[in-house]
Amino acid sequence: MSTLKGAASLVVASSLAPSIGELRASIFLEGGDLDPLNRPTTEAIYDAEAARWARSEKVLLSDFTARPLVVDALMPLSGRHVLDLGCGEGYVSRLVMQAGAASVFGVDISAEMVERARQATPDSSPMQFATGNLSQPMALSRQHYDRIMAVFLFNYITIAEMTDVLRLARKLLVPGGRFVFTIPHPCFPYMRASAPPFFFDHEGQSYFGGADQTYEGRIWRRDDTSVPVRCVHKPLEAYFRALREAGWTQLPEVQELRVLPEHLALDPTFFGPLEGQPLHMLFALKGEP
Repeated sequence: MSTLKGAASLVVASSLAPSIGELRASIFLEGGDLDPLNRPTTEAIYDAEAARWARSEKVLLSDFTARPLVVDALMPLSGRHVLDLGCGEGYVSRLVMQAGAASVFGVDISAEMVERARQATPDSSPMQFATGNLSQPMALSRQHYDRIMAVFLFNYITIAEMTDVLRLARKLLVPGGRFVFTIPHPCFPYMRASAPPFFFDHEGQSYFGGADQTYEGRIWRRDDTSVPVRCVHKPLEAYFRALREAGWTQLPEVQELRVLPEHLALDPTFFGPLEGQPLHMLFALKGEP
């Protein structure tokens, strides 16, 4: 979820695949249209739909195929202080605390999502959540963090905005710490039709020509409802260039995330249509002196 601008998170409760026109139109709030200049902002959409995002267990496709691997990549977490950029309603923050983190500070642009995160946090918990825009100065809980994560943040912001966040993460991460972020696989919009349980509509844009263009899409839940998502497309080279421009000197560890045999064994009907396809990517970097 983004902490800058441009995202969608309406839920449509239907087990049937709607038409592409219905899919694209339903991403926008009531009264909106398909003019890119009139897209609803991240803040407006997530504020309106925060209740539908609140969850305490795996429900979304990426709760199975991506988020557990973020926690694995951040290990060890015992005694570590964690910054969650684009925390949403705190789902991954809670996973990190369960894995032994000493504290978590989450930031999101949606006040309603942050309120949901706070409601799910016991008073005695060392988790804190704040509303903020990463493009503006804001108060954090610490000067530096042992672990930083940005789970599907960068697909809601431009290449320039992403570069600024990468620069901020480098500044805030302790030497030897871990910074992990996930993105939709850049090839995915071009490899899959507009159908459940996950897609982005590239609307005829080419892989390179579509850089910084917004692709609307959906990701399904196992209860047959779908959540609109958005991808500000970036060719793969844009991530490596942004890392270099942000001052990172090392190559990241990279994983291409996919449906695994364990997912197929759990629910072959739900996960089967995505078998063998590149869904997401995970980048992991170590803090530099």
